[in-house]
Amino acid sequence: MALLLLAGSSCTKFDNYEEPAETIKGVVFDKNTGKPLQTEVGEGGIRIKLMEYSWSDSPTPYYFGGMQEGNFNNTKIFAGEYGITVMGAFVPLAEERHKVKGTLDLKFEVEPFLNVDWVGEPVVNADKTVTVKALIKRGTNNKDFQQNVSDVRFFVVAGAPYVGENNKDDRYSVYISGTEANNMLGTTVSLTTKAPLESGFTYHLRVGARIDKEIEGNRRYNYTEMVTLKMP
Repeated sequence: MALLLLAGSSCTKFDNYEEPAETIKGVVFDKNTGKPLQTEVGEGGIRIKLMEYSWSDSPTPYYFGGMQEGNFNNTKIFAGEYGITVMGAFVPLAEERHKVKGTLDLKFEVEPFLNVDWVGEPVVNADKTVTVKALIKRGTNNKDFQQNVSDVRFFVVAGAPYVGENNKDDRYSVYISGTEANNMLGTTVSLTTKAPLESGFTYHLRVGARIDKEIEGNRRYNYTEMVTLKMP
């Protein structure tokens, strides 16, 4: 029994590595407006790709996502040297190399595929539907990223202040695709909810548009800023 106990003890291994505690944070800015890039949470938004070169020239990529206002923050990073690439609905940027120890605060300036801007304020109609106007235009002169506009969406949701392709209410949201969507490029479009909104509820509104171009396997939307509307 003593021998068995000793054998078991000798096989026990302890993880002596400290938990990751360094931080990579930052903001992705729209080069055309100087404001943070409007995107969404999740796979359809900003993704940050990390390549840890501290121990290997061909490491396994590690990804994490950003928030819908173009910011990102990861507080569980191991110290080391990283190649950092930010990806989204914009002309791709080259990888940057940084040493991470403590907090690394980054700023990226990008050319979005499209700029989608509000024109005026949302209008509550007599039947409780809501009409908005937005201008959709190219965000880059790079011909490699000027494909047709494939989709235009008016996203509407109640509840948490996150709205986009990843979080919308299909009872109200409006979907336009194909030739009709592409014809909206360079114009101010008017979009009205599919159904009346309910009185007393607070809704979050955005217009998004995307081109027929995949980045890392996804066709991502460019967005207006979010507008919050409390229905009378």
